[in-house]
Amino acid sequence: MKIETKSRIVVFILSLLVWILITMVFSIPSLVTGLVIALITAIFAGEMLIITERKFLLKRVWFTIEYLFKFTWELIKANFHVAYIVLHPLLPIKPGIVKVKTKLKSDSALTMLANSITLTPGTLTVDIDEKNQVLYVHWIDVKATDIEETTEDVGGRFEKLLEEIFE
Repeated sequence: MKIETKSRIVVFILSLLVWILITMVFSIPSLVTGLVIALITAIFAGEMLIITERKFLLKRVWFTIEYLFKFTWELIKANFHVAYIVLHPLLPIKPGIVKVKTKLKSDSALTMLANSITLTPGTLTVDIDEKNQVLYVHWIDVKATDIEETTEDVGGRFEKLLEEIFE
């Protein structure tokens, strides 16, 4: 079986599972709608998930599960931090754009890192310099200006796991 076909099958299954988890409706019309949407997604975007044969699939699945827990934990912490800032408007904050250096090379890994940073409240990825492997991130409360420190504070939380998953 060609790798594009494998990728489309995985995308179809994942899309259908996401549909079921989001809707939590198990009626025939809802499931048929989910099947159709998953099929359309697999046809148009299916070859983008798996682009090369990779070994150690179970290891990658483990790191993906670990990443999801880590991301959820960081999301909860960031929500509380931003809520604290909002509830204490006199609290001095220092917003700014910081440079985050990364070791990630693949487009998928960079995109996941940028999205993880953006989805975490208080940070927003503004630009990605793929050539120099740098992300520019707007941070609501800049704690450090040194590149190594900002890299660890902002991107380091996710980078090691994403490296294991995508590279």
